[in-house]
Amino acid sequence: MKKVLPALVLMGVVYAGLQLLSIPINAVALAIVLMVAFCLLKIPVAVAIVIAALLGGLHAGMSFDAVLKALNDNLLGGAQVGMTYIMVGAFAVALARSGILEWVAQKISARLNVQGQKVQAQIKWTLFAIFIVASLISQNLVPVHIAFIPVLIPPLLGVMNKLQIDRRMVACILACCISASYLLLPFGFGAIYLNDILLENFNSVGAAAGLAGTADMAPKAMFWPVMGILAGMLFAIFVSYRKPRIYKDIPLSNRDEGAPVVIKWQQLLFTLVAIAATVLCQVLFDSLFLGALLGFVILGFSGIYRWQAQDDVFTHGVRLMAEIAVIITIASGFAGVLNATGEIDSLVASAKDLFGDNKMLGVFVMLAIGLFITIGFGDSFASVPILAPVYIPLSLALGLSPLATMAMLGAAAALGDAGSPASTISLGATAGLNADGQHDHVKDSVIPAFLHANIGMLLFAFVAILYL
Repeated sequence: MKKVLPALVLMGVVYAGLQLLSIPINAVALAIVLMVAFCLLKIPVAVAIVIAALLGGLHAGMSFDAVLKALNDNLLGGAQVGMTYIMVGAFAVALARSGILEWVAQKISARLNVQGQKVQAQIKWTLFAIFIVASLISQNLVPVHIAFIPVLIPPLLGVMNKLQIDRRMVACILACCISASYLLLPFGFGAIYLNDILLENFNSVGAAAGLAGTADMAPKAMFWPVMGILAGMLFAIFVSYRKPRIYKDIPLSNRDEGAPVVIKWQQLLFTLVAIAATVLCQVLFDSLFLGALLGFVILGFSGIYRWQAQDDVFTHGVRLMAEIAVIITIASGFAGVLNATGEIDSLVASAKDLFGDNKMLGVFVMLAIGLFITIGFGDSFASVPILAPVYIPLSLALGLSPLATMAMLGAAAALGDAGSPASTISLGATAGLNADGQHDHVKDSVIPAFLHANIGMLLFAFVAILYL
């Protein structure tokens, strides 16, 4: 609070000074800057978005009632995506209750023999392969998001300590593969980002300019930006964190080392059926919400956990995804207020005058601003509706093709997700790797992920957008 109040007062003084000097302030730019500033001051993200929308609308000359109406009228689209998130959260917790992930981790740990240099190398690369595959399928085939990390990683920390694996490398693997999966593959969370959010906003905002994207465009637009993320991961593995790092062997106080997890064949069968049903619903009905709901019900009937515990499982799932769902919902309302101010066109015109014919400068600045915004509140899904009203007309004004425009929007929104202190990806990595208290959230998760996932993506996206 001691730092927040002086910062807010300073912002108010700067705003008043600009007003006294009759320096024009664009309402859209003001709202976005305020939103990011509030997030950096640790004001809850949802509160920061609403306050920034209100202040931006009032600055534009809208009445308080008009701002609220614009905010409320645009919540529906985000709410639909948010409900899908909540249902997936419930399915993720139910799947974790099955014990499958912990059982797999214990089996791996029991079979790994760390004797001999050649054997150690084989074990190390086996672990990396497990982390990569688990991260990839957690967003698509088995959409549990980051819920697998606190279950899979802690039982393997002892083996990682003996192999002297740098946990910063593992944090980069998790962050890069999770990001790459939902940004490129149109299933699970990828279907939400690519189809329900990116494509939907591209078509709704771009309709005035005659844009009409198709489902196959989104993966094509995001291919090269994702290759940048994977290049960053490879750099982390082979260059940045390839040297051994020593950790202490600290027993985990929150689990009984002598009690192995036992999985009955019925549990395994019902879990596989639930996963298969979830995937089939996505493919046949294009509905992750229905798939997650069906998977949750199947696991409920399987006896993996007590029938009376279903409310508890569902509530934990809501807690897991509630913040993301609320932010996505409110972000749609924020975008509605930006449109209602009527000052997007003037902002685009001013930016076009600033960039002139320098497309390279325009593309780089737009990507950098997207990185700054997403770092502020740590969620790429919510960034798309915030950036779309400004970035789509500005991209077209710079002469970008429809595919490059979609790549610009998708990449600018995704930049910063894996490297934000508030990102669920970074928080999930820390939750698993810091189970024994030897992995710092900022120094060992946030900064490594930012340097490798975001910089790689920024460079590849910059070049791709110029040539698409």
